[in-house]
Amino acid sequence: MGWRWWWGGGDKSYETYRTYIETRSAEVVANILICLIHQANYLLDRQIRQLEKAFLAEGGLWERMMRARLEARQRGDGGV
Repeated sequence: MGWRWWWGGGDKSYETYRTYIETRSAEVVANILICLIHQANYLLDRQIRQLEKAFLAEGGLWERMMRARLEARQRGDGGV
């Protein structure tokens, strides 16, 4: 069945998982929580990789600010 049925996107709260947690044994709940932790870790790893790619392609904050300032000056709007 996969994670899509479980995760489904959108905001999640304890209420979302209440029936899964309160009606199962401690061992099953521990496994559910471990799976959720792994899923969150996977998503964070993906986000970090994307941020690294963007940093390498576009530079850091100061580089992007300098580029924007220079482009504004070239347009003649004085950076405003």
